[in-house]
This record gives sequence, C-alpha cells and structure tokens, in this order.
Amino acid sequence: MSASPSSSSSSSSSSFSFSSIKLSSGWVSQARDVASSMRRSVAGQIGYWATLARIAEAPGLTVSESREAIALYGVRQAAPADADPLDALEADFLAAESSGRLAQAVRQTVQSNRRQVVKAA
Repeated sequence: MSASPSSSSSSSSSSFSFSSIKLSSGWVSQARDVASSMRRSVAGQIGYWATLARIAEAPGLTVSESREAIALYGVRQAAPADADPLDALEADFLAAESSGRLAQAVRQTVQSNRRQVVKAA
C-alpha cells in the first residue's frame, strides 16, 4: 500500500502531508477487510491502528489505563466535531465505567464517608 505525496497544485485545503511506505500485502488485506466494515479508507484504518498502538505503548501507563485511553479515543472519534459537551461527559463516564475506574472511585468515596461517620460518632 502506498499513498501519493500531496501535490502543491491540489485544491484541497488539508494541512496533512502524505508519504509513501511499503507494507506487506497481508497487512493491507487485513486493513481492507476491517476498513470497509468500519467505514474507513485502508490508509485510515492503518492510521487508526497506529494511533491505538501509540496509546497502548505510552510510557508509564498501566494496561488498564491504556485500555481506558483507547476506549475514550474510540468514543471521541465516533462523536461529531460539534457534539454537545454533555455527550463528551457521558463518553468520559462510560469509559470510566468500562475500565472499572468508576466503581473504584465509588468504593473509595463510600469508605471515606464511613470513616467520617465513625470519627463524628
């Protein structure tokens, strides 16, 4: 798979520049299969996979944090650019819920409240 470099005479106002790379035909075939069902171009699918890999390999992140970041990235990619801020809040909530971070925060809050009740008694 190769992408053509962008031409200076192009009428597109895109700020992206492109480079050509060589990939195995197997990878391109897999990307083509997935891309069609995800409504992405083959290059877009490969770029999406590369983004997920960068998130997963970010230094200092635990596996759980990487999974949460990937889930949040996926939700944000699916949201329209002019999405309601409450939609973003709901997406953050769902990502926290799916990662277990929400349940952990609830448990910590309950434990903290119990300690405060015991101290007050």
